[in-house]
Amino acid sequence: MTETKLAPITTSAAWRGDALSGKQDWVYLLSEDQIGELERLGARFVEEDPDLRFVQAADYPLVACAAAAEAWGRDVDSGRGFVLVRGLRTRLYSDALSAAIYYILGLHMGEPIRQNEMGDLVDHVYATSDKTMDDPTALSSKVRDQLVFHSDSSDVVALMCLRPAKAGGASCLVSGAEIYNEILRRRPDLAPLLFEPFHWDWRRQDHESPANTYTSPIISIVDGVFSMYAGALYIFTAQDYPETPRLTPEQIEVLKLFDEITYEPGMAIEMDFRPGDIQWLSNYAALHARTGFTDYPEPQRRRHLLRLWLSRKAGRPITPGFGKNSVVQSRSETRDGDSPDSRGNFHIGVAAVPRLIS
Repeated sequence: MTETKLAPITTSAAWRGDALSGKQDWVYLLSEDQIGELERLGARFVEEDPDLRFVQAADYPLVACAAAAEAWGRDVDSGRGFVLVRGLRTRLYSDALSAAIYYILGLHMGEPIRQNEMGDLVDHVYATSDKTMDDPTALSSKVRDQLVFHSDSSDVVALMCLRPAKAGGASCLVSGAEIYNEILRRRPDLAPLLFEPFHWDWRRQDHESPANTYTSPIISIVDGVFSMYAGALYIFTAQDYPETPRLTPEQIEVLKLFDEITYEPGMAIEMDFRPGDIQWLSNYAALHARTGFTDYPEPQRRRHLLRLWLSRKAGRPITPGFGKNSVVQSRSETRDGDSPDSRGNFHIGVAAVPRLIS
């Protein structure tokens, strides 16, 4: 049951970026043995070319990396909410090998889920458009514009850097618990509104979505476990649909306060991705954003990140219908429960290549 007495969050999930930026305990450096294991497993994965919908972690067991993957999971589930893994030599790999290593690690971190209505399990943050985010047809993963802080549609969102931008494109994270703590300090009268359901713009996040909106509260606290699902942009754009209930003045006020606190100096931590970096991030603990960036002119040199959405069986208690958990799909079934959609890229060689859509 959601707790009615509102109190500050005091776990390690409540942090400020200015306190973390001078530390490196959120960066995990892979050892030579771990890198070698992942390269061997990745090469076998490319050679065997399993169907991404059905391959299991047990098919590619970890030994040297096993304890590390467990530690990353603890950091994500009950620690600060994120970890950056560094050391892979992607400059020496094909994109297929990089994607294979990444997918194997993803299988050990959770269950991959579909990222669009085509069924793709590996998605790409790769600019194919010069649109800006004030264009309602813009897809955030396909533009170079700055992205505001938001949550994704899974328990864990993971990003792997194949190639960084020519300039810019920093990853920015902010603690949801610390934002909530600040709202409690400043406007305790508005804080309870965050536990009520809001309508979110589904169509703008996925042009093939089966409905215009879905609903979710912004905050869930169940059995003392704090979770946040945020991104006011999609709450405000959901107001464009006439069937969406109108936001109250108080709801608008708390959403604006939320964003104001999020962007205050010192709240967020900013990190530049290096080739081979993998960021594991709990969507319940931290919001993520990105600075705008300048690309190289050559398509093969453009900023290119791989993205996984993972479901973790960590037993995290959340309010029913929280986030997009009620609308995302498993990797092996379509929305209506029939056979998997044939439009998805379900083999690593093609899954490692971005779709050229805008």
